[in-house]
Amino acid sequence: MTPLTVCTAVPPRPTESFAVGLLRRMLEIPSPSYEEGPLADFLVHSMRELGLDARVDEAGNAVGRIDRGGPGAADGPTVMLLGHLDTVPGEVPVQARDGLLYGRGAVDAKGPLAAMVCAAAAADRFRGRIVVVGAVEEETPLSRGAVHIGRTHPRPDALVIGEPSGWDTTVLGYKGKLDLVYEVEVPATHGSNPEPKASELAAACWAELLDLLGPGAGHGSFDTPGPTLESVTGDLVTARAEISVRVPPGFDHEDLVARLTERVPLGRVEVVNAVRAVRVRRTDPVARALAAAVRRRGVRPGAKVKTATSDMNTLAEGWHIPMATYGPGDSRLDHSDREHVVLSDYLRAIGVLTDALHELSETLRPAPPGAARSEPTPGDDDD
Repeated sequence: MTPLTVCTAVPPRPTESFAVGLLRRMLEIPSPSYEEGPLADFLVHSMRELGLDARVDEAGNAVGRIDRGGPGAADGPTVMLLGHLDTVPGEVPVQARDGLLYGRGAVDAKGPLAAMVCAAAAADRFRGRIVVVGAVEEETPLSRGAVHIGRTHPRPDALVIGEPSGWDTTVLGYKGKLDLVYEVEVPATHGSNPEPKASELAAACWAELLDLLGPGAGHGSFDTPGPTLESVTGDLVTARAEISVRVPPGFDHEDLVARLTERVPLGRVEVVNAVRAVRVRRTDPVARALAAAVRRRGVRPGAKVKTATSDMNTLAEGWHIPMATYGPGDSRLDHSDREHVVLSDYLRAIGVLTDALHELSETLRPAPPGAARSEPTPGDDDD
């Protein structure tokens, strides 16, 4: 692997036409999970064109870096901007119409990632290092791209995750997620035999889980667990159920699995993946910088939490640093056949990110090696 070199030349500032063209070309390159290679290569080329040192890492992530401030850049903070390259399957024809740009990933999450690339190049008053990451496999249970970054990349001083929040709003947190598989096999028998059948046991496992979570469980609130029966397959002899539970801050994954296992002794419960919920306060330096940048545009900034998960959950497991999520787009259009971004909102988001980077350059100070970092903590903000 060729190491990144320090870029000291003044990079070109991206124009609006470049920014729109970048996003359109990203939408034209299909990148469903596990097939992100062509988009990663294109993004590396585009980042180099904007003056960033860029490469594709061992996991397939597109990683760019720019050191600003000349010899003094090492004294400034490192801010990472991380979005994801992959999309869910399905085609949305790429077209611009009435100020809207349609395409698979326009919202989730090529729009936020393209805005990050442009902001990194535009932040000419930043003093320090900006790292931009286009991560692979965020739409899969294991988030392999973000996991690789968390394990191998030096911990930055702050992190912005690129997901659709709306250009004037910051996401302060996400529920966690527990992915379970229940498998059972029983001796073959006639359907009229009173012995339990595999398919019945899979259905009973789902019922037991719902009972354990209680009547208040559901996806309507950030503070309650939300179960989903993803799939059930099988017959009288063998059966398999895939279950996902979105979990709030402080939820005890291990206790739920232990109690469910006790209730379904004839089968096996396996934890496929588990990530904890994350939530920061409005006073988090990243959230504060983003809000201030929105306010400068004459708009009252918003803040919310989400009942889904993102790479913010993944990286918060090991990086206890200031962080928040931001990006243009309406998350209600995620994965839909009408997926599109308002181009004026996309361009505003580039400006917000650029201003936020400038503020973080002034307010953050790089921590000495080995120093403790403040951990994202549950907040008391309203959604």
